[in-house]
Amino acid sequence: MRPTFSIILFTVLSGAGYGLLFLLGLDLAIGSSMDLDLVPAATLAVDPRFAIGIALLIGFALTSIGLGASVAHLGKPLRAWRAFSQWRSSWLSREGIAAVLTFLPLAAIAIVLVTQPAAQLGLRVLGLLLALACTATVFCTARIYSSLPPIRAWHNRHTLPGYLLLGLYSGALWFVAVQIVTAAHSELWHGAVPTVIILCVLLGPACALFKQRYWRLIDAQGNAPDAGAATGLDRLGKVARFEQPHTEENYLTHEMGFVLARKHAHTLRAIAFWLIALAPFAMLAAAWLGVGAAAWFALILGMLGIFVERWLFFAQARHAVMAYYGR
Repeated sequence: MRPTFSIILFTVLSGAGYGLLFLLGLDLAIGSSMDLDLVPAATLAVDPRFAIGIALLIGFALTSIGLGASVAHLGKPLRAWRAFSQWRSSWLSREGIAAVLTFLPLAAIAIVLVTQPAAQLGLRVLGLLLALACTATVFCTARIYSSLPPIRAWHNRHTLPGYLLLGLYSGALWFVAVQIVTAAHSELWHGAVPTVIILCVLLGPACALFKQRYWRLIDAQGNAPDAGAATGLDRLGKVARFEQPHTEENYLTHEMGFVLARKHAHTLRAIAFWLIALAPFAMLAAAWLGVGAAAWFALILGMLGIFVERWLFFAQARHAVMAYYGR
């Protein structure tokens, strides 16, 4: 399919935003961000609520920009509200509802931090709700694509876990970068920061290897059936077109018939693989050195790798309708 910038921006930024908010919600739920009893008062450089507020703000910005891009991708953006009415049958509608519901615990956490920062039980409950809502939203996003049988590259067992893994990984990169830059504690290896850094180091290579396995799968099975398989006539012999169905490009051939050269795909896969795999190690070095600029550089590397991966996700997916056009 033709990879449009808006849909790539949506899946990359919203995945990172919900991953960041998921980790923040989980962090609040277990109480590590607010448990100041474990940290001597002399070591506090900045109020931890500041780091939490910055993470909330960045997560809100990423998800909002991503959702805005998804609306812009629609043919008639002013009618986007109608998508919410089809929740019984549409994963797109369910995703929209889950995305809106995610903003409720997010806003509640921000209010509690400002008005009642000592209400740790309330923050734990709201953090858990935020983590669950983020998980549900990314799950619905992945199901939009994995539930489409005509597109073999998406309709398989790898699409859903791939979205969840990459969302968690990109969110972890943002989480660590925010913690390092805001320096909530002068001792960087306290609380949730080392845990998430370890998570980054584990998730980076894991995501890269998972995508490599996915690429091998779609190469082996092929992206779309040929005319014989689509019509069921291949058992009688080779099926060929008598004449072209159209003399010029139409909407379907423009949107569904995008073809990426094999040599370009190989190069882009290598770029995505190494950027995703190596970015967390650059983040680890930034954490050891306590250098905020290095943390943002590592974050950019990881996000660039995910951007390339997501471009390939759309560019290498071909709809079965292309069998009609003999492509």
